[in-house]
Amino acid sequence: MIIFLYYNYIGEKHYTKAMDPNIYALVLDTLNRATSQDTEVLKPAEKKLQEWEIEPGFYSVLLDVLSNHSIDINVRWLAVMCFKNGVDRYWRRNAPNAITDEEKQKLRQGLLTTSIFSEPVAQIATQQAVLISKIARFDCPASWPNLVPELLGALKAPQPLVQHRSLLIFHHVVKALASKRLLVDRKTFQELTNTVYSFILNLWHENTEIFLRNIQEGAATELITEHLEKALLCLRILRKLTVFGFKKAHESQDAVAFLNVVFDRAKTSLECRKLLKGRGIYPLELCEKFIIHLTKVALGVLSFHPFSYVPLIRPSLEFAIYYCFTEQGMALIYERFTIQCLNIVKGILQCVEYKIPKEVDQIKEPLSVQAHQAKMAVLDTNTVCHMCRHLVTHYFPLNADDLALWDAEPESFATDEAGESWKYTLRPCTEALFMELFQFRVILAPELVRMLASLQETQIAPDDLPAILKKDAIYNAVGLAAFDLYDDVAFDEWFTNVLSQELKIKDNNYRIIRRRVCQLIGQWCGVRASQSLRPAIYAALLEPLSRADEDAAVKLAAAEALRSTIDDFNFDVEQFAPYAPHAIAALYELLVESEECDTKMHVLHVVSYVMERMGSLASRGDPTHALFAYLPQLWEHAAHAHHNMLRAAALSAVVHLLKALGECSPNIRPWILSVVNESTKLTEPAHVYLLEDALELWLAILETSQAADPATLQLADNLFPILEQSSEYLKIVVYIMQAYTLLCPEEFLSGAGGKCMALLEDMLSDMRTEGVITVLKMAEICISVQFPERNLFLGVKVIWPILIRVIHFLLEGDDLPMVLSVQLCLVSRVILLSTDLFYKAVQEASVGLVEYDSDPAKVLNRVLHVWTEKMNLVTQVERWKVVGLGLAALLTTQNATVLQRFSAILLNLTEVLNDVMRTEENGAYVDGLLAPPGSRPASPLEGLGGAARWGGVGANASPSPHEVRRKRLALHHPAHSIDLRAVTHHQLETLKSQVGAETFERLLQSTDAETLKQIREYIPL
Repeated sequence: MIIFLYYNYIGEKHYTKAMDPNIYALVLDTLNRATSQDTEVLKPAEKKLQEWEIEPGFYSVLLDVLSNHSIDINVRWLAVMCFKNGVDRYWRRNAPNAITDEEKQKLRQGLLTTSIFSEPVAQIATQQAVLISKIARFDCPASWPNLVPELLGALKAPQPLVQHRSLLIFHHVVKALASKRLLVDRKTFQELTNTVYSFILNLWHENTEIFLRNIQEGAATELITEHLEKALLCLRILRKLTVFGFKKAHESQDAVAFLNVVFDRAKTSLECRKLLKGRGIYPLELCEKFIIHLTKVALGVLSFHPFSYVPLIRPSLEFAIYYCFTEQGMALIYERFTIQCLNIVKGILQCVEYKIPKEVDQIKEPLSVQAHQAKMAVLDTNTVCHMCRHLVTHYFPLNADDLALWDAEPESFATDEAGESWKYTLRPCTEALFMELFQFRVILAPELVRMLASLQETQIAPDDLPAILKKDAIYNAVGLAAFDLYDDVAFDEWFTNVLSQELKIKDNNYRIIRRRVCQLIGQWCGVRASQSLRPAIYAALLEPLSRADEDAAVKLAAAEALRSTIDDFNFDVEQFAPYAPHAIAALYELLVESEECDTKMHVLHVVSYVMERMGSLASRGDPTHALFAYLPQLWEHAAHAHHNMLRAAALSAVVHLLKALGECSPNIRPWILSVVNESTKLTEPAHVYLLEDALELWLAILETSQAADPATLQLADNLFPILEQSSEYLKIVVYIMQAYTLLCPEEFLSGAGGKCMALLEDMLSDMRTEGVITVLKMAEICISVQFPERNLFLGVKVIWPILIRVIHFLLEGDDLPMVLSVQLCLVSRVILLSTDLFYKAVQEASVGLVEYDSDPAKVLNRVLHVWTEKMNLVTQVERWKVVGLGLAALLTTQNATVLQRFSAILLNLTEVLNDVMRTEENGAYVDGLLAPPGSRPASPLEGLGGAARWGGVGANASPSPHEVRRKRLALHHPAHSIDLRAVTHHQLETLKSQVGAETFERLLQSTDAETLKQIREYIPL
């Protein structure tokens, strides 16, 4: 391996630059080969560069390469990229193989040289600026105090190129420093802002004036471009400084002066853009970027300094309304600018600080009143109505590009824009503003109703495309404003007389209306659609969804609307039941027909909704089985396309199908197990997308299994790595472990389950309360299931380390009541299995406890003290009884420490009896928790994953195999199978025979009279 001697060691901690020409040539040659198009040359060179990343002096050689303008551009580009990646990995002091402080100092000096400031290649200059900004984020100002002064000095240089490159570097440095969010870093950035703001503002004014004048005078493109680029860089710097460099921007005179000219500059720039249209693409594109960044300044200040923006509310609203809602203004704009302006209006309407409370005495900030007044001064009734009409008639109608996309790629057209697409895409932006504008509901609702009513006045011919597009736009508006039009639109009548009839018009142009009607149904169903209308709605949606010749976009709209009608609070399962098989069949056909992975994913989500809401009622008939049979093919298709989100959707659909069917076909089971295995292996890259849904599927396949086969058991080996990686999936993994424990306790706990329990015990000390309770409940289940005679105490063996830790927890006695409840219950379950095991655990737990002299008797005494003193914190009645049974079981173990606590034990047993005993009609006492023969227990076993997740829908739904196993285990729960009064009586009688009547009487006398009186109501003593 190469040893870099870029710096010769002379004396302690002293380096002098002494370039070894051979090393420099070797690195340069390797960089050359790494830019080759020949993979046989490229791959070894890349590998060698990766090996050198951790070698001392490597980045110093890279700096010399990228600084040498005579070297090939591609080689220098690669050098700067390697340097940049190295900063990410090795610049931090605590990073493995970190770059030394001495070399860092040399690198920082080398990055502020003339060769960097005069870089001739723009792309390399940008990467150098990013590289410097990354280092600045780590080191500025503490370890690099001269960075900003050096850059400001270079900005004053007479050479235009040096000024441009230093401005580019400064822009990226400011951008990096502005992204730091710690309080000390924000304060540092504010200090930087105070230092440089005035200088950058003047530089921006200067370059902006020059480029605007050059455009108006028709100067050369190169001259316009030079000053426009500098003005844009200054503007980007000013935006970061203004938004993140002030606590209150309006308290800075320079910031106020800058903000006051933003919209004037935008107006002038728009006029200049008009002049530039014939001058070539590049300066026009730069001018558009300049205008967009002016609007970004406004949006940034509005978001982060709303009170500083108050003086700009009126001018910005007037600006946006002129350019986006008048013919004269719209002649000067372009789409990206329109989006920014509309978002400014939306931001002002949405801003909480600009809304005043109804009560005057609740107004906390006077500027809120000022902001509200400024807003309302512009947004009067006429203006708001005009904006609403203009949005609907100008922005909402589909244009030629939309229709062309629909014809060419109906699936892509039908995919809804999601997330924050309103920030970047015109249609979602206009729709978002429209909905925000409806805070003026009193004004706009009648206006929209009039527009809707105007559609009924004339019959629209199928070949009248403009009229159809107008109707579609108005329908879109009525759908978006559904909640605000609740009292103004009689949806039942509208659907019956108009919408349902329009779905039957099959003309090609009318596909636009059919699609919109489906969307309207989805939007209005949860707002105002009577319950009696639901069957007609389902039938109306299923008609286009089932039609073979229907347009794909219409079908997808119908599928999404169907999901909305099902995902509704008033959804009635029985009402939809007759339509469920038809819906599944239509969705299956749509799934098969769809070509795009995104489309298939959307359809699968609808399928999952239907299955989830309908349960077993959706599984009737062949469509469900056909869908199930298609999923392996879909999985392979998604895997081939590397569409992991589609695979995740397929996993989710399989989960709901399994639950609906209640069983897994032997034909499909091997595929499901292989899919779960692939998706839960952490060595597979796709697991990051699939793991969550795969775990749900894993649990579902276990819950539908009648017995465990070798493949299912082998799958359990994947649990340990998932738990070991993090506790993110703790709950679902423990649910899977519970399902395995009920399905095949001996096989699971003697193998993978045992390993997982040991890991869970190790994780207990770092878990939050919820996680601790989850693990302890799992331990309780381990000792609750039945094992064969040869392995009777396997469950106790598996949870033994947890039991020891629980005893240590009890010694502290400061856990939360819920945790203490589960701890005491677990210990009691062990005692009910074998008191000898309990005493053995106490003995093992006492080893090494200096505080208790490693004395088991002292440890037991402390445990019993905490137990009897805090037992009343156990609130869940079944656990309360089990803990009482555990205490009763200890009475006859002939242990002196236990007998010393006799009075406290008897007091707690009495309190438990008071809670669980009930009086029969004949006056006799019976244990209220005992399950009568042949019945189910009064309360299910707590803590079993999937218990509440199953149980199908419908009167004839059969319980899952897991539910059957769960109920069987619940029947043997001590709280429901053991009579506490009988046990207590038996234990006391046995104790009396063990210690003798005289000693027993003394024990009774140590108990207070009230306790004896109460317990004698249940037990003759």
